[in-house]
Amino acid sequence: MARRKQIYEGKAKILFEGPEPGTIIQYFKDDATAFNNQKKAVLEGKGVLNNRISEFIMTGLERIGVPTHFIKRLNMREQLVRHVEIVPLEVVVRNYAAGSISKRLGIEEGTALPRSVIEFYFKSDELGDPLVSEEHITAFNWANPQEIDDMMAQALRVNDFLSGLFAGAGIKLVDFKIEFGRQYEGDMMRLIVADEISPDSCRLWDMETGHIMDKDRFRKDLGEVTDAYREVARRLGILRENESSGQSGPVLVSDNEK
Repeated sequence: MARRKQIYEGKAKILFEGPEPGTIIQYFKDDATAFNNQKKAVLEGKGVLNNRISEFIMTGLERIGVPTHFIKRLNMREQLVRHVEIVPLEVVVRNYAAGSISKRLGIEEGTALPRSVIEFYFKSDELGDPLVSEEHITAFNWANPQEIDDMMAQALRVNDFLSGLFAGAGIKLVDFKIEFGRQYEGDMMRLIVADEISPDSCRLWDMETGHIMDKDRFRKDLGEVTDAYREVARRLGILRENESSGQSGPVLVSDNEK
């Protein structure tokens, strides 16, 4: 294989130059991190599962008219995606109280919120990704008012899609984080969903038992992290029904088997 130019390495992914102008190759690592990179581990097979789950979700979003950076999956760990200028914000949509909102507002985890709540966090590992307001966003020119409106509208559409998708699999979508990128085409610019959508970026609980099926299993030292991710993939139809969740590596359904 020809040596590729690495553009960026993050906590869970590596980005390489794509084969065509305006494209990037996104590689999913097995690395897991939490608490602003203070807790680290390598979880065999996690990158493979996140690659396929994110592919499945991004493809579904494209079908309902939500633009994303996803072009196609290249192999078990890599995707070809559109090159975008990442907006330096994490957009979090919360349906139930969990994590930081429970601590900040004293709401018991699992409490249904009166409506879906959207929060913005400034992307900065050094600062711990602080919660910011729309005033901060416009004052520091991270995004303009129209872009904020567009991100909020798209985030709610993503929430509707994901809530229905996971509910059909017996999974409660507690909250999730997405990122947006600016895609330039000549004089035109549009915001599209970027990064990934996977159990790394969503809180997912079994509807009947409340069993945690996301990255909180790593954060809270609950163990069986990849087994939980594998179960999410199985319920979404990405894994064969007859595959044991206790396998050492995930066995994924090929495209012609889906």
